Amino acid sequence: MSISKVYRSVANAEQAEQSTPLLPAREIPGSYGIPFISPIKDRLDYFYFKGQDEFFRSKIKLYSSTVFRTNMPPGPFMARDPRVIAVLDAKSFPILFDTSKVEKKNVFTGTYMPTTRLTGGYRVCSYLDPSEPTHTKVKQFLFNLLASRKDVFLPAFHTTYAATLFSSLESQIASNGHADFNSLNNEISFDFLGEAYFGARPSKVGSSGLPTKAAIWLVLQLAPIAGNVLTKYLPWFLEDLLLHTFALPSIIAKPGYRKIYDYFKSAGAPALDMAEKLGLSREEACHNLLFATCFNTYGGLRVLFPGLVKRLAQAEGDLHARLAAEVREAVAQLGENGRLTLAALEKMELTNSVVYEVLRIDPPVQFQYAHAKKDFVLESHDAAFQVHKGEMLFGYQPFATRDPRIFGATAEKFVPDRFVGSEGAKLLKYVWWSNGPETESPTVNDKQCAGKNFVILVARLFIAELFLSYDSFTVDVSQSLIGSQITFTSLTKARA
Repeated sequence: MSISKVYRSVANAEQAEQSTPLLPAREIPGSYGIPFISPIKDRLDYFYFKGQDEFFRSKIKLYSSTVFRTNMPPGPFMARDPRVIAVLDAKSFPILFDTSKVEKKNVFTGTYMPTTRLTGGYRVCSYLDPSEPTHTKVKQFLFNLLASRKDVFLPAFHTTYAATLFSSLESQIASNGHADFNSLNNEISFDFLGEAYFGARPSKVGSSGLPTKAAIWLVLQLAPIAGNVLTKYLPWFLEDLLLHTFALPSIIAKPGYRKIYDYFKSAGAPALDMAEKLGLSREEACHNLLFATCFNTYGGLRVLFPGLVKRLAQAEGDLHARLAAEVREAVAQLGENGRLTLAALEKMELTNSVVYEVLRIDPPVQFQYAHAKKDFVLESHDAAFQVHKGEMLFGYQPFATRDPRIFGATAEKFVPDRFVGSEGAKLLKYVWWSNGPETESPTVNDKQCAGKNFVILVARLFIAELFLSYDSFTVDVSQSLIGSQITFTSLTKARA
């Protein structure tokens, strides 16, 4: 049966329930090209000759479609099958979350999967499909841990993160005229997570150096889908050979991973007790806990907090003054002895909007993948396409969350108060940083981030603590391996 007939039979049934105009049926444009050769060419275009944004933008223009076929890195020899169907608009992108139509097994990092030797021999939760029994157990374990520690998050953030970070920034600026935010953030955020989840800061329990060990472990998993990592020192073709052709040996991370594991096994013992009650072995639970903390959360905070600072620093107008006024008024009304409370945070509408806008325009995780479970019709804004069982779908989130058909003429611009008010709240369903809509909460039956609410909380806390202490600040911004490199050049303390 042709795509047109399939689409019309499905659409006609849907029209009985809701009056939706039929879209023109269209074959998915694009080609995978010559096996082996074309995937390598696409990889080189993506990393070196065009860059990822222009890689996708040029294909959208070529095919006059935000849905098309292409190859995605790393390709030969690391990925068995680089072929994907790209979905790059706000209407087609949510198919990646529909577990009735797509499977999320072994697609966390895309068309290739790092060796399980990097995760203790286990396929951890991020690589499991919700249909797999272990997924339910592990995700429920993470939910239980977060719920058991929820009252600790605010005080832990203040004492472990904000107070330490701000004093270090001030000291470095006084001594050197500038301060490296990223290096401080990378160290302090690891301590914060240890305190928040287990009440045990790694640096205080004989486990110093873990952030560096975690970073090495992260690099081994992400190097195949990262470009321009070594081009400061090596020609691009040598970097491509080293990072994108064959996997780096996992033995590099093994000694450091063992030390990280030992910390989680000891500090996380009460959490592992909870995991055993759900039917997980302590060993499997510990590797999952390590991954969720070090990859999902710690890796995310290494990107998110510099991204927040960048957008705040570059914002036009009087945003700093508006945020300072909002934060201090809320704390005066609903805080405790000048400290933040959940009630005060909920009153900060502009602060909350800034967090959502940063996550919209600079999502920490840019890519989502899934395999089609069955044949179905996929819709973009302009056309309907037949997808077949087994085909891989790929979404580049920054294009979908900057869709001008949804966000208008300012789609590419940082608008701090975009999500303020009832009209702004309607747009939250198009914010997908957590692998699901911001308007929904994660469950064991989906792949939405288990720590979604925790991440939103700490992002709000970061902004609130910053403007409780300072009226304004200035920074220099450059590009780092992942996200933005932030160098603070001044901090203006809050007026009494």
